[in-house]
Amino acid sequence: MRRFPVVTIDGPAGAGKSTVARRLAARLGYAYVNSGAIYRAVAWETMRGRSLAEVLREARVEFHGDDRGQQVFVDGVDVTRGLYAPETSTRAAALSQRPEVRAFVDRLQRAQAERGPVVVEGRDAGSVVFPDADCKFYLDASLEARARRRLTELNAPGRAEPAGARDLETIRSAIHARDLADQTRAVAPLARGAETTYVDSSELTVDQVVDHMAEEVERACSTRAAER
Repeated sequence: MRRFPVVTIDGPAGAGKSTVARRLAARLGYAYVNSGAIYRAVAWETMRGRSLAEVLREARVEFHGDDRGQQVFVDGVDVTRGLYAPETSTRAAALSQRPEVRAFVDRLQRAQAERGPVVVEGRDAGSVVFPDADCKFYLDASLEARARRRLTELNAPGRAEPAGARDLETIRSAIHARDLADQTRAVAPLARGAETTYVDSSELTVDQVVDHMAEEVERACSTRAAER
């Protein structure tokens, strides 16, 4: 039986899971675990020449940061800047279909939860990794809202992509294709569970979403954790 509470946030690409989870974790005083970053770290290491078997057997993935951002370390080295390159994303998506990679990522998330309370975000955190989580959320948003957010991110100052490099329709199509792939994949497909609190962020600010989730955690999750 786990000693510490677990909060999970699942949902489709572009719904704002990372930002919300990071801020919610800071609000609650919990650790923040980004499952997608672990897949990317595995991809990054294999692209640098390590065999997949070696990475899964030996790599030590750790998170550092706060509500303003997070750094990902592999064997003590900060690899954050390389994790979000397009080629890393493509490689991570392919590796996520492999059961042994998913088992590695799931194991790291569960190990983190054994060390203290966590907010975990992903696509199967509440359905597969932590089916008995104290509080589960499914963070969603309309396809249009998610596409516009992604476009804003891509055109933000300091991004490698120049302003206007991506058009809204292309981004919308890419997110829709990702939704279909996530929902129909053979291993741990994206799904909204019956015990999950649904949150539509289409018309909400990040602060409003975090406030709502924090209230739910205080109201329901604390009680469940105390009963364990």
